[in-house]
Amino acid sequence: MRLTKITALMVLSFGIFSCSDDDDGGEVVVTPTNTISDFVDDSADYSSLDAALEVTGLDETLDGTANFTVFAPNNAAFNAFFSDNGFESLNDVPTDVLTKVLMNHVQSGIIKSGDLTTGYIESMAMAGPTNEALSMYINTSDGVKINGESTVTTADIEVDNGVIHAVDKVIGLPNIVTFATADPNFSSLVAALTREETFTFVETLMMTGDPAPFTVFAPTNDAFGDLLAELEMEELGDIPTEILEAVLSYHVVTGANVRSGDLSDGMAVASLQGSEFTVNLGDAVTITDGRERTSTVIATDVQATNGVIHAIDTVLLPPTE
Repeated sequence: MRLTKITALMVLSFGIFSCSDDDDGGEVVVTPTNTISDFVDDSADYSSLDAALEVTGLDETLDGTANFTVFAPNNAAFNAFFSDNGFESLNDVPTDVLTKVLMNHVQSGIIKSGDLTTGYIESMAMAGPTNEALSMYINTSDGVKINGESTVTTADIEVDNGVIHAVDKVIGLPNIVTFATADPNFSSLVAALTREETFTFVETLMMTGDPAPFTVFAPTNDAFGDLLAELEMEELGDIPTEILEAVLSYHVVTGANVRSGDLSDGMAVASLQGSEFTVNLGDAVTITDGRERTSTVIATDVQATNGVIHAIDTVLLPPTE
């Protein structure tokens, strides 16, 4: 137990047995606290989280008066995190990495489970390619799941300075693939990226070094459905492999984390496929592809550690040769 908490208990005991007066003659009332840090420190199943908070100094932050929402992994979740990432124990995790991982579990303010809806929110982890806040994908279709991997097991544990939601897995720092697989709106895109054993899109989009960072203009499931209708094909498997590979590459930009604020009207964007497309700014952001077709950007700035995703409503097609 922390020294500050021991001191608080000593003061409380002194106040019970020997009340003192303040300068105005009133009694000094000392009340115990139950902050986020207190809760974690007093819970045997969160000893790993408690130790991690102390190592990074975040225990002090979560012991203050500012309100936070914390998705709290238990000891079993931390043990799995160590094993999955090749760490023997907490001592092996670099402090800067651990800090970012922990901040990926924290939201400013009080967010009850009933306030959560399916979609993207920002975490407090500043870990994008140029220090942007990472996104979190919340799925409330069946309970609450975060980034497709961590499930809330106990919600709305109220404490003095916020609320805690217990989760069954450490929420790792997400890459582009994390969001593509977590968001069901991109299931057709994932099926396309993994259709052929020769495709290396998944391995590439998980990279953190060159050619990362990436900017991905990601077509939704409806966009792929419209493409099949346009091509008069029944299913994704009907698209010839070389055409599908070229089309998918056309949606990826390498070496740049281009957020919505970085876009400009008439911007020519070079794709991984080798051809360009054009960004147009107006009432909505649209993209004119190599065949003069138009796609509208319907969601922006889904930030991962190795790039950013913008969702679009029409599959882009490169120019014909």
